[in-house]
Amino acid sequence: MRRVHVVDDDELLREAIEATLAAAGCTVEAHASGEAFLDRLDPERPGCVLLDMHMPGLSGLEVQQAFAARGLDWPVIVLTAANEVRLAVETMKHGAFEFLQKPFDAEALLAVLGDAFQKLEAASEESARRAEALGRVASLSAREREVLQGLLAGLPSKLIAYELDLSVRTVEIYRGKMMEKLGVRSVSAAVRLALTAGVTPLSERGAG
Repeated sequence: MRRVHVVDDDELLREAIEATLAAAGCTVEAHASGEAFLDRLDPERPGCVLLDMHMPGLSGLEVQQAFAARGLDWPVIVLTAANEVRLAVETMKHGAFEFLQKPFDAEALLAVLGDAFQKLEAASEESARRAEALGRVASLSAREREVLQGLLAGLPSKLIAYELDLSVRTVEIYRGKMMEKLGVRSVSAAVRLALTAGVTPLSERGAG
């Protein structure tokens, strides 16, 4: 579902944008103020954000900063007046995806949103991959995880055995179980999954 949050105190503009986006197959959630947007914000319902810079109460920049402070990385498209290039650039320094100068036409809006949705979908896929990798790593026993950390450090089984005070045969057994639980067939695949999950390498004795 392609969801767009329209945050603007101009009711006529909100309605015009909503009609344009609905015709393009988007789901639109309109908010008359920054406060209303932040109050209704649901991290489980990601979407692109069209954010006006000048509204009663919180400004667009303040909304953008509060939004980012919640750890959300949805594409924010800032709506500015034609003479506000400096302000628009400032919002991009704070993480805005793009800015549109009013008045803008439907074609320009849909083009920018098309790029924004590509970014959002890529981020969603990456998040799903990380969640899956974390789940697989969580299934490992403490020893199996240590063996994985050894592989991530680039250590052969002999050195992993030395670091963990185990026999090479025992390390090989743990390695086999670890590979099975991770659902991988090669060391390179195990390493890629470990990196995705944020696993840290095993520290060698005496290192540092």
